[in-house]
Amino acid sequence: MSAPERIPPRSVTTVDPAAAELLAQGELTVRGRIREASNAALYCTVTHEGREAACIYKPVAGERPLWDFPDGTLAAREVAAYEVSEATGWGLVPPTVLRDGPYGEGMCQLWVDTAPGTEFLALVDGEEPEPGWKAIGFAEVGEGRTALLVHADDERLRRLAVLDAVINNADRKGGHLLPTAEGRLYGIDHGVTFNAEDKLRTLLWGWAGEPLPQEALDVLERLRDTLTAAGPLTAVLTPLITPAEIDATRARVDSLLSTGVHPQPGTDWPAIPWPPV
Repeated sequence: MSAPERIPPRSVTTVDPAAAELLAQGELTVRGRIREASNAALYCTVTHEGREAACIYKPVAGERPLWDFPDGTLAAREVAAYEVSEATGWGLVPPTVLRDGPYGEGMCQLWVDTAPGTEFLALVDGEEPEPGWKAIGFAEVGEGRTALLVHADDERLRRLAVLDAVINNADRKGGHLLPTAEGRLYGIDHGVTFNAEDKLRTLLWGWAGEPLPQEALDVLERLRDTLTAAGPLTAVLTPLITPAEIDATRARVDSLLSTGVHPQPGTDWPAIPWPPV
């Protein structure tokens, strides 16, 4: 019998139906654990009809309880974030499905190989960022010194900032940004999203208060159309998050279109996740 055809993750796009089929129907084999993850995250291979790919499997049984999110819902929120990403047409989240696995139901997401050397975050001296960078805020760097934390003024990051505002991402860290050798950018770890209360915590505040680009406004218009009561995105999200959370998502889209600007940090909660990377 010939060896399975391996699917290099970087060659699979988020709109490739074969990737979703493989993740949903393939046989999962656990190869190891991502130990730095806060919840159980298992590195696996998935095989189906002679095809194979690497993936991450996060079983619901391995989720830590959180005070502000219902128990056992993080995996479904990761899938919901993928579905909204797909609805934007930007493909910012790797293919993600909810399925049964060796340790019960969980989230299964295609593994993405990253390109070394891509710099999205930096600490710099001075009061203002250099061209090509956006200021996040000042950070202590030891011995009573502070430095300016900046992120790249990058179109891919800006799209991700818009997606995070829509899904109410409470944990956008630097380590969740995965650039590929082909120039794509993916965001991962979307378990704490879609809360009905405003919980946006992110490193991507550099555009706060600035007008949204026309591309983003067009995408938000499409999202609003698909999030009507009978809309296709509403139908997809209904098994994954609560009706109140869908209503809140719809309201965030409406707010972004009404103001026409990137959201500002709130004052009732920490605006930057910790640790930031």
